[in-house]
Order: sequence, then C-alpha cells, then structure tokens
Amino acid sequence: MQGPLIDTLVRQGVSRRTFLKYCMTLASMMALPPAAGLAMAEAMAAARRPSVIWLPFQECTGCTESITRSHSPTLEGMIFDMISLDYQETLMAAAGFQAEEALHNAMRDNAGKYLVIVDGSIPLGQDGAYSCIGGQSNLEMLKEVGKGAAAIIAVGTCASYGGIPKANPNPTGAVSVSDIIKDKPIVNIPGCPPIPVVMTGVLAHYLTFGSLPELDAKGRPRAFFGETIHDRCYRRPFYDQGKFAKTFDDEGARRGWCLFELGCKGPVTHNACATVKWNGGTSWPVESGHGCLGCSEPDFWDAGGFYKPLSVPADPLKFAAAASVVGAAAGVAVSFANRARKGAAKSAHETTTLADLEK
Repeated sequence: MQGPLIDTLVRQGVSRRTFLKYCMTLASMMALPPAAGLAMAEAMAAARRPSVIWLPFQECTGCTESITRSHSPTLEGMIFDMISLDYQETLMAAAGFQAEEALHNAMRDNAGKYLVIVDGSIPLGQDGAYSCIGGQSNLEMLKEVGKGAAAIIAVGTCASYGGIPKANPNPTGAVSVSDIIKDKPIVNIPGCPPIPVVMTGVLAHYLTFGSLPELDAKGRPRAFFGETIHDRCYRRPFYDQGKFAKTFDDEGARRGWCLFELGCKGPVTHNACATVKWNGGTSWPVESGHGCLGCSEPDFWDAGGFYKPLSVPADPLKFAAAASVVGAAAGVAVSFANRARKGAAKSAHETTTLADLEK
C-alpha cells in the first residue's frame, strides 16, 4: 500500500480547489447528494492508494483502449494519483518473469486488500487451454489471484457476462467472472467497450466508503446503469411524437429523429452513454447516427437483428430480460397513451409496437 492520496496529489501539483471540484463533479455523476462531494474529498484525501491487479483474459483489448482515453481523470492520473496499478500486461514496462514477480509481490504484500480488475471472458474448454498467461490458464489465474482480493471489478461485457466469446456456438466455453468466483464482492461494468468514467466512479466510491457502490440486479453500478438509454436519449421527444427515421440517410435521419424503427435497442439497454458520452464527452453512437446495439446487456450478440426494430425482434431477444421488457413497455405505454389521442392512424402503429415489446 502507498502513502495517503493527498500526499501524491500535492507532489503532482494538484490544488485543493481542483481536487474538491473533481470530487463534487464525480459525486454529481454518481447521483449522490451535494454533501457527498465534500465527504468524498475528505475520505479520498486521507485514503491510501489501493493496490490494483488487472488481469486481461479472453478479450480484444478494447476495454483497455477505452480506459486509455479516460479524460476525468486521465489514465496516467488514475494510475499515479488514485491507485497503485501493480500488474497490467498491456501498460506495465516489465515483461516475462519480472511481470510475474510483480504480480506475486502485489498479492503477497497486500493480501486481502488489493482490488482485481478483469477484462475478457474466461474459457473453460480444453481445461482452459484456449487462453493462458505464463503457462497458466485464465481460469487458474483468476482463482489464484481472486483468493486474496478484497473485491473484483469485471470490466466490459466479456468479463461481466461472457460477451462475444460466449456467443453461440461458444467454441471456447467462455464464461463470466461471476460464473467462477462466488465468494467475493463483484461489480460488473459492462459495455463493448465500457465507459471510462464509470470505472473512475467505482474506484472513487471504493476509496471513499471502503465498499462497492449500490448495484442493480445484474451487478452493475445503479448510478450509471439505473436508467435505459431510451430514458436519457436526446431523441426521446421525437419518439414521443412518433417521428422515426426510416433509413439512415432520409430526411428524418438528417433531422435527428428517433432511430427506434432502424433497430435501436435503447428501450431495453441500461447504460449512461447518453449523458456521459465518449471521447471527453464529444459524442456517442446514437448522436453519431447509429442505433444502440444493447452491448451492456447479457447475450446482446446472440440477439442479433441490429437493424430490426423491437417491434419485429430477433428470436429470441435474449438480452431483453423480462424485467427490462416490462419496464420498457410500461414507459412506452405512457407515451402511446398520449399519442393515441392524436389520431387513430398513429394509435394503430403504437398498439402494435407495445404488444410486440411485451412478447
């Protein structure tokens, strides 16, 4: 473990005002009350940087690429100021035996206190031989490193739910972290890739309160995954008005109309893309003209039908779990009730869509 975080920040030239502003902003993004910002600043200032071990398993490195583009804080700010990243193959200078020595030193010196970050699924096929590091399978490594962890953060949909490697026919027998580890606190940060600031928020919450944030039924931080893409989408007013783009280059698309009829899965996908956005808050897929793929939901790839609207869903629409569909249908029902008064022609369209969402 390192010294108090505030000592590191002072050495880096971070002022009290800047640090307090950061904590207040982070508290706001996590839907915490205003007073929590000050409490977060005090707790984080006194906290010692936790040792973090990052295990990259069966993945595409997209999650790491996403984190390297973090802007609040930057990746280097997070590594040098907030945490002590003691093992991460892609980012660390050491390699081979030196890297493995760093891993085992971190496990020994911080037993029971270190955090484990995992990106990528864990293959079980051929006794785990599909993905190995230093002659050790991902399965063996996860069990060994996870044994002494205080908590585990599954980054990306692959680590959270199995992701694309788990998609049918799942040749490697890929599974999620929670399918293997049953006796440790686990927080899932799904997304293909995940949003960098969500990880920052989870780490800050852990530094402040010594625990993981409130999670939803799928193990995701409720502050970031508590609402659907549809709930937060700036195109939602067009949905309520019944204005839908019919193709990606028609007049409706150019005017920014709703992409629901082009296959957007926003009504059944929980994430903060619409508000946090990507690349320093520049944009996000729907703002760039493409419907949501539902990548932060389990089995999104098997659902397919990226360009088929939910009124003619793929069979089966696995990632739209019953609770999500019911919740989405309830919200849609309100919109349809209002729209029904505007004309019988629109009402017929709305009733059909609602019935299909309830399937």
